[in-house]
Amino acid sequence: MRTRPLPIGCIYGFIQRRWASAEQTAEQTAAMRRGLPKKWPIAGVSHVVVVASAKGGVGKSTTAVNLALGMTSVNKGLSVGLLDADIFGPSIPRMMNLSGQPELSKQDRMIPLVNYGIKCMSMGFLVEEKVAIVWRGLMVMSAIQKLLRQVDWGSLDVLVVDMPPGTGDTQLTISQQIPISGSVIVSTPQDVALLDARRGVEMFRKVDVPVLGVVQNMSCYVCPNCGHLSHIFGKDGVKRMADELGADLLGDVPLHLTIREGADTGKPIVVSDPQSPQAEAYKTIARRVLDKLPHIADPFKPR
Repeated sequence: MRTRPLPIGCIYGFIQRRWASAEQTAEQTAAMRRGLPKKWPIAGVSHVVVVASAKGGVGKSTTAVNLALGMTSVNKGLSVGLLDADIFGPSIPRMMNLSGQPELSKQDRMIPLVNYGIKCMSMGFLVEEKVAIVWRGLMVMSAIQKLLRQVDWGSLDVLVVDMPPGTGDTQLTISQQIPISGSVIVSTPQDVALLDARRGVEMFRKVDVPVLGVVQNMSCYVCPNCGHLSHIFGKDGVKRMADELGADLLGDVPLHLTIREGADTGKPIVVSDPQSPQAEAYKTIARRVLDKLPHIADPFKPR
């Protein structure tokens, strides 16, 4: 069946409508940005780095903990804090071997608990470990506000924020209310995990948060007996995704027994076995993240 060509007037009208629609979209985007709340820095904090995954179960919290410890390991002069923004499933208390309620300063602000030289704050310090937090959105946002504004961090070079899974209210609230120096996206090489990791990258770009890079976690399984490598979640999936999205691959972390044991016992691998290949993988990621932050340089970095 032959089709009749569209009259030139129809084509011109179609282009005009598309052009008007594009202009309207740009105006709406500009208006939306003007209406966003002004970002206020966290008192005493020079840089905020958020660690996100947009999907649970990919090792985001383990990465956040070892990233913070890796920063102080590769640059001894840094002051680093760790904020657990996962209200429903806080992991930092267990992984950092911390418990008890924080004390209050004279200004009625919570004083972070400290271990391994890292200042930590988590909802897990305020509720018992086995208690389920069953809150609606408004209560969660109120808790996030308290964690952002009512903690006495003192002076920090970097605050690492362990974000909850997803791309919802918590992520938007944090992204829109405080200046964030950059985000680190964690994913396994599995295709299903990569779908959500892509959404995480796009979300941060939409809210004008720089994506410092992606971490390929559980990149391969290392047999503790013979050292054989198996790519049980696929091979180089995160690397391919990073290339497609124009993001940097910050590093690969293997699936290894000692990493899991360290997280469960409150002795992260960067502290418990700092010379191991697993710890070195986290230190490499930490160096690359620090190199992307302005005004932070490793004085002992080889030239």
